[in-house]
Amino acid sequence: MSTTTPFGGDSSSDHLDTPTLDRESPMLLHSISEHGGYAYVSMAALAATGDIRAAEAAREMAWEQLHSGPWHSVLPVWRDAYSMACLHVARHHYGHGEFKEALRVLDMGIIMGGTLLRNDLDSAIEKISEKARSVRVLQLLPVKSLSSKLVVKRSELSLEMFLKDHYLSGSPVIISDCMAHWPAKSKWNNIDYLLRVAGDRTVPVEVGKNYLCADWKQELITFSEFLERIKSSGHSPGCPTYLAQHPLFDQINELRKDIFIPDYCFAGGGELRSLNAWFGPAGTVTPLHHDPHHNILAQVVGKKYIRLYSASLSEELFPYSDTMLSNSSQVDLDDVDERKFPKVQDLEFVDCILEEGEMLYIPPKWWHYVRSLTTSLSVSFWWSEGESSDAS
Repeated sequence: MSTTTPFGGDSSSDHLDTPTLDRESPMLLHSISEHGGYAYVSMAALAATGDIRAAEAAREMAWEQLHSGPWHSVLPVWRDAYSMACLHVARHHYGHGEFKEALRVLDMGIIMGGTLLRNDLDSAIEKISEKARSVRVLQLLPVKSLSSKLVVKRSELSLEMFLKDHYLSGSPVIISDCMAHWPAKSKWNNIDYLLRVAGDRTVPVEVGKNYLCADWKQELITFSEFLERIKSSGHSPGCPTYLAQHPLFDQINELRKDIFIPDYCFAGGGELRSLNAWFGPAGTVTPLHHDPHHNILAQVVGKKYIRLYSASLSEELFPYSDTMLSNSSQVDLDDVDERKFPKVQDLEFVDCILEEGEMLYIPPKWWHYVRSLTTSLSVSFWWSEGESSDAS
């Protein structure tokens, strides 16, 4: 299993690279001093060491020069000086996790600054924006998410290697580059297409946080109404509507033609048991549970966070005693009751962000928790082992 996080697990992720500034700084400071900016040069030297007060002072000095007369008469060197100071200030904010402040300063550097350091400003904005998005995602996820072992990802995984390295050993894997030929990859991102082929059809949906909650219920609605609920879910917070574990492709043949059964589902000589759709807005959750069969979860639209625990940890995950829920855990990973389950947070798990176009293999009886991070449309393929399978 990989131990690098998808949000940058090395120390360089906490540092803003400014190659142009590093290269041009001596000449720029020399030019500023030639135009009387001795105080600015002194502050900029301190700012380069991480002194935020000096960085703010340098930015204020450059700002005053930008407003010392008509804009067309401002010397270009002072515009570059302002950009330099903005980079120093932004570096401080970024290092302290103050991403909004950092982005605001960098935008001011682009709006008011010169062209010399534009590439550094652009790359810093890209890096900070990505980091900010990552932090927002982590705030939605269970404690310790994406902090230790990630599910290994394989590209162009052969059936032989899948069988050897994952199927027989019972080891999860993300398989990339395996759905490019699916018509669904392009068609299912088009809401007009979905409305045309399925809009008037009636489908069962789940309403509520998840099937373990008291306010959970099921409804029968048209697919067009379901799509409208997804569209409005970001504007009307409340109980999400989720089309979950429904054999949609048995019901609507046009959608069945858009997907193909992965070759991996024939590993072990077994047979396909079920083919189900999972479609809903961001925030839909399938609580921690396990399934009896081999499972390929294909992420056609959007992305999901998935956490997996080994089947060997079943007792430690406190399954419900009720027969109907015996494959579900009493542990709510979104709000763990540490008095009832004091050791759960210490259990080993692997997790991942399953991106659009990827498939995840989940071995039988492996516990998994799933949260949609965007509007999401997934397909699950369950298959059983053959009677003479070497894995049995």
